[in-house]
Amino acid sequence: MNALTQTQVYRSSKHNGGHDVSPPVIEHKLHELDARSILNRSSFTPTARRVSPGDGLAAEQRLGRVCLVGAGPGDPELLTLRAARRIAEADAVVYDNLVGEGILDLARKDALRIYVGKKAGNHALPQDDINRLLVELASRGLNVVRLKGGDPLIFGRGGEEMEDVLAAGFPCEIVPGVTAASGMAASTGIPLTHRDYAQTVTFTTGHLRDGSVNLDWVALARPHQTVVIYMGMGALEIICRELIAHGLPPETPAAVVHAATTPEQRIVTSPLRTLPDLTRQAGLRTPSLIVIGSVVELYDIAQTAAAARNACSA
Repeated sequence: MNALTQTQVYRSSKHNGGHDVSPPVIEHKLHELDARSILNRSSFTPTARRVSPGDGLAAEQRLGRVCLVGAGPGDPELLTLRAARRIAEADAVVYDNLVGEGILDLARKDALRIYVGKKAGNHALPQDDINRLLVELASRGLNVVRLKGGDPLIFGRGGEEMEDVLAAGFPCEIVPGVTAASGMAASTGIPLTHRDYAQTVTFTTGHLRDGSVNLDWVALARPHQTVVIYMGMGALEIICRELIAHGLPPETPAAVVHAATTPEQRIVTSPLRTLPDLTRQAGLRTPSLIVIGSVVELYDIAQTAAAARNACSA
């Protein structure tokens, strides 16, 4: 891999092709931007750091920092003001598959952009290596944004990344984002709580760290609550079967919502017992949320009201 000079253009790795961006002003040459090469100290200049014009502080003395930023559920207009500001300030943006279209455009043209994947079952970089990458970039004095879909501390592994960054001695800021469940509720009209239907809402992951689906089925099958399951599409049939086996009525309203808040949003609603078959027939895939509870009935009410408004305005 050839080293690049300051006047050349380098390409960042991305799942559907790289972005060509101008390199930052640095003290030393950088290799082509690639997460694995950065982690391999033998192939990446260890003292490469950004130098701000007129900065009297030597680059080696500058302390890097990491900011874990929630990118929201997909619609870039749901990004928070602080998130947009942190992205615009970043020297390096480490991002994953669930970052909505257009959000990366907020980054500076000279910012490093590093794609680390996180598609279901297809991670471009294992989580431990992502943690190391954040520390490695901060050690070069860079202002690093770790950009994650939804909220970084709700099934985003932000806690693990924060632990490693702080343990390495670097500051770590957390910028919350609109979590996928909240975005889904707003875009579908399915409320997460409702005094007549659900006094409790539970968020859970569809699989544990070891890949098993050994969830707390008794707690998830309790009545008068809304259950939202993240990352559960691969175990949808098991989830529905176990909830019914642990006491949830087979006719419980349920839904699968794909790509909520984006133009690709699609939804399947049905009783719990038929949800796997109808979801399969509809061809829904990740990223999708599974929503279970009586509040799902309100989706049809919201759709009927929206159709009536559209008819009146036509």
